Amino acid sequence: MKNPIGRLNLTERLVDPRSPDRRPRRAAYALPTLFTAGNLFLGFLATLKAYEGAMYAAAGHLGFNVHFQAAAVMIGVAVFLDGLDGRIARMTNTVSDFGREMDSLADVITFGIAPAVLAFAWGIQFVEGELGGLIREHLRRAGYFATFFYALCGAARLARFNVQTNPIPKNPGRPDRKYFVGLPIPAAAAMLAAVIFAAGSEPVVWWPFAVAWIVLLLALALLMISSWRYRSFKDFNLLRPRSTLSIIVLGSTIYLIWNYPQPVLFGLAVMYVGSGIVVRFAGVLRRRFRPAHPQPERQVG
Repeated sequence: MKNPIGRLNLTERLVDPRSPDRRPRRAAYALPTLFTAGNLFLGFLATLKAYEGAMYAAAGHLGFNVHFQAAAVMIGVAVFLDGLDGRIARMTNTVSDFGREMDSLADVITFGIAPAVLAFAWGIQFVEGELGGLIREHLRRAGYFATFFYALCGAARLARFNVQTNPIPKNPGRPDRKYFVGLPIPAAAAMLAAVIFAAGSEPVVWWPFAVAWIVLLLALALLMISSWRYRSFKDFNLLRPRSTLSIIVLGSTIYLIWNYPQPVLFGLAVMYVGSGIVVRFAGVLRRRFRPAHPQPERQVG
């Protein structure tokens, strides 16, 4: 028996009544694509803002840079949109090969190219001080390599995600949870944007900070192509009843982000990126110090 029109859920409302196999309406496929297009648009704007920020700093304004801040915020908002497009596609049963490829191409630009350009312009380009000209040039070349390596590993991470079916991480977790194999590229981009946002969007001018920034870029790149386990939260459904504790945690997190966005977003990014590292090394230590099970003695006779 069919539900009354007023009680139809979102998936049922989008079903084409003329389709014998209950396929969604053609217009339904545009809904997740709009979020993907918004993701791509923000990545495009973030790249332009990174360029404008570099021009502004090159004019002698090495303090707070509104363009770098805008680029970091745009990448952060794009991370939110990227999490919505796939979830909406699954909710509306409109997952398609076109949408998957479109999402990957948008991610390469928004979470690969845009953060790489922003990372070089903010953290490497304006290093000055006691460094000689030759050392500064080598540091800049290292920055070129680190930002390119980040974008390359991000593209490889997306390509691997598209061709693999049910990938298994090197350290499998609980069977009732879903995981990513390797650090997702949106999380890597969110980490870079959170650092820039938390630092007040002032370009780096001291060379030790630039070296640490290059190390972070290389570490994020290697985490993306690793086989370490990261929670995907695809099993988290907001439409299901939630416990009181989860509601309190979610509401408190929203309040803290609204009032203290810089430290809270930075802390959340560090916690997620570090979660894969902690789980990996905890698994190694657990296997190394696990007591060996004694072999049963054989009885003769």
